[in-house]
Amino acid sequence: MRRMTRNKRGVTKLNLTPLMDVFTVLVFFLMINSATVETLQQPKQIKLPESVVEAKPRETVVIFVGMEEVLVQGEPVATIADIEATNNVEIEPISARLAELSESVIGLSTQAVAESQEVTVLADKSVPFSVLKKIMASCTGQGYTKVSLAVVQKSAQSNEV
Repeated sequence: MRRMTRNKRGVTKLNLTPLMDVFTVLVFFLMINSATVETLQQPKQIKLPESVVEAKPRETVVIFVGMEEVLVQGEPVATIADIEATNNVEIEPISARLAELSESVIGLSTQAVAESQEVTVLADKSVPFSVLKKIMASCTGQGYTKVSLAVVQKSAQSNEV
């Protein structure tokens, strides 16, 4: 009779430590993978063209080309009317702002942007190509040789019928 009472006292408890370890690893995994996706914020007044894009965007110098003005890293530098009126291939205010950005490196993220020598142009789809050509010439004149045009990603399946 005594042996039966000992077996009843030996009730096991659930050990939650391994379960918590698994959930901690899962949380870190999800946090790291969710942070790798980078999206460019599109201003409301700019309507980007659509295209099938396979490469992920990287952190670069961003040039917004709206219907009325051009912004480099969010700072207005020129108007579309001034760019269309000039006969120069390069636009001086844009070249000056890009030179200023490459010289003023603060922190690791801006250093990576400056060293990459890449520019992403977010241009409205109704902006004339002559304006975009002058902006791209200004970028290459300052050493930013990798110029990317931002587009709205559309599904690749819509082209296949």
